Amino acid sequence: MEREGFFSRVYEIVEQVPAGSVATYGQIARLAGAPRSARYVGFALHRNPQPGAIPCHRIVFADGRICRGFAFGGEQAQRAMLESEGVLFTDLHHVDMGHCRWPAGM
Repeated sequence: MEREGFFSRVYEIVEQVPAGSVATYGQIARLAGAPRSARYVGFALHRNPQPGAIPCHRIVFADGRICRGFAFGGEQAQRAMLESEGVLFTDLHHVDMGHCRWPAGM
């Protein structure tokens, strides 16, 4: 897999996730044409070249868990950003995937 091309596809897809919704790393990998590359999606987002424009805070684990080591301010920052967009949580660390999951690629 050509890294820069894959990263570009990931960023293009993540930019489409609307405010108030979340997608999973695996979902982004599938939409990018590399269904077994969820960890590589995480690597791409960790290197996000435009944190304000590419909303990597909207990407969560398959079970709805937010990222413990969120690169742009920690777990509390990710939760605050999602809550400000109207994303619902089932507990301190998990997004309500039934209400907030972006349906693309499902």
